[in-house]
Amino acid sequence: MYRKISEYIEEYLKSDDNKILCIEGARQVGKTYSIREIAKKHFKNYIELNMTEDKKDKKLFEKVGTVKEFYIQVSVVAGDKLNNRNDTVIFIDEIQEYPKLFSLLKPLAEDNRFKYICSGSELGIALSSEFLSPMGYVTIKRMYPMDFEEFLIANSVGSMAINHLKECYDNKKSVNLSLHQKILELFKTYLYVGGMPSCVDSFIKFQNVAKIKDIQDEIIEYYSNDASKYDRVSNLVIKRIYDLIPSNIENKVKRIQISSIENKKDARFERYQNEFDYLLTSGISLGVKAISEPRFPLIQSTTKNSIKLYMNDVGLLTDKLYKNNINAILNEESGVNLGAVYETVVAQELKCHGHDLYYYDRKKVGEVDFIINDYDNLCPLPIEIKSGKDYRNFRALPKLLNSDEYRIKKGYVLSNKNEVLVEGKIVYMPIYFVMFL
Repeated sequence: MYRKISEYIEEYLKSDDNKILCIEGARQVGKTYSIREIAKKHFKNYIELNMTEDKKDKKLFEKVGTVKEFYIQVSVVAGDKLNNRNDTVIFIDEIQEYPKLFSLLKPLAEDNRFKYICSGSELGIALSSEFLSPMGYVTIKRMYPMDFEEFLIANSVGSMAINHLKECYDNKKSVNLSLHQKILELFKTYLYVGGMPSCVDSFIKFQNVAKIKDIQDEIIEYYSNDASKYDRVSNLVIKRIYDLIPSNIENKVKRIQISSIENKKDARFERYQNEFDYLLTSGISLGVKAISEPRFPLIQSTTKNSIKLYMNDVGLLTDKLYKNNINAILNEESGVNLGAVYETVVAQELKCHGHDLYYYDRKKVGEVDFIINDYDNLCPLPIEIKSGKDYRNFRALPKLLNSDEYRIKKGYVLSNKNEVLVEGKIVYMPIYFVMFL
């Protein structure tokens, strides 16, 4: 299946850069598969070292502390494939299992004997340590689940159709109703399948919802197990916060209520700083930070103690909410509020595209679901998400747009409607146009 990050990996492997590429991201997002396919394609000698498997079995790399010792152990595994940098690549998978290997990345890069690439499901956590991170010698790239455009391509939607949708987005033109209905149908399918490659693969091969949900249950279990390995004291708290995400984003007040984590009224955000750092850095959750004022750049107005958390994949959320009953999504059954689902898929999509996520909420003004930096116009870009028919029901957006103080050029309202309408500074667009932001 096509992944956009493959082009990035390919460019790195073709380059003369002696920095080591580190692909970080949560479990099951497709890191190993993408690296393996590209590396095998471009190198005669491909060597894959899985440190999780090594730790369970032979422990060849457990006590490796020097470049020489590393090469000796690699030669045990694949001595006949060790040639030179032009035709040999060494892929170190799940490198965080042996933290001492991080200290070797600098001398390996300096030695420049082979091409290296590494990845790990908790690589971000390990690299966040100043002691472990070999700054200046590694290039870090985060990988996410498949975004909606990748999902369309996997489902045989051709480039002509996607390019036409992009033209409609660029020129603010409405989408033909028949095409809109087809893309919206696939978008709703994406809401329950999600972007985990194994789930997308299963959907394409079997069209079996139960199989997909089994895979999603397994991934959620992986995340819980990884948390338990992180810290014996924190793991139950991490799991508690993670389990609270679906109910929190369905509430009117969607930010995490610190007092509800352990039912302590006097609890403070600082008490759970490490747990939040794990959820965000491991990639299993997406954070949306509150801002006190919608001013560019948004990071200057960040409020530290107010954060909304979303699951990293919309399919995992709908698995938790609805299990095998996908009619809640496909048929928009009455009484089912899909607001949390639509917000999650937008958070996932924006994050995949490299945006830092913020929101704004004030009693006198109201709440805006997302605000991102508009670097072209050097101003904030507010985004409202509407899952129901009443897509014009919002309070805060006009107030922000009409304020000369914030100098906001435009705001987007994303909904299930096919029309693209421009009314003053407000642009109404189909929800799937988020893939072009």
